[in-house]
Amino acid sequence: MRIAIKYGLLITLVVVVWIILTHFVVPLPPTSKLNLLGPVLFNVAAIIAIYLGIKARKAEGDMNFKAGIKTGLAISLVYAISACLFFLLLLLVVGPSMMANEPMAANAPFWRVALGAFTGMFFGSLILGLVYSTIISFFLARRYQR
Repeated sequence: MRIAIKYGLLITLVVVVWIILTHFVVPLPPTSKLNLLGPVLFNVAAIIAIYLGIKARKAEGDMNFKAGIKTGLAISLVYAISACLFFLLLLLVVGPSMMANEPMAANAPFWRVALGAFTGMFFGSLILGLVYSTIISFFLARRYQR
């Protein structure tokens, strides 16, 4: 569990630094092309953290494919929960203006926009974490000899 917490919070740290930089230190306008860099950065951080976490799990002892997937999913779960908590805290501190760039923001009530964003972030990170964990575990897991 320590591996999942360590590497899951590492991904969240990348997200927190990116959000603080692009919203408060050097604010980017919603139309900026640099906004596309955020999701790419988050996914690269997730891939690297899951790879390092599975590799650390393998260094602890014999690891099979299933254990690799479980480790990667645990990392993704910690990331999903901690990132949602960070955005919830940010939303409570800054207010609804943080959600102004969301696609549904102009047409739906605030709670529905926020719920959609949190649900997408939580389940999206779990699904992508499963995909990344499966691919990485395939290459790092122990092979059985017949």
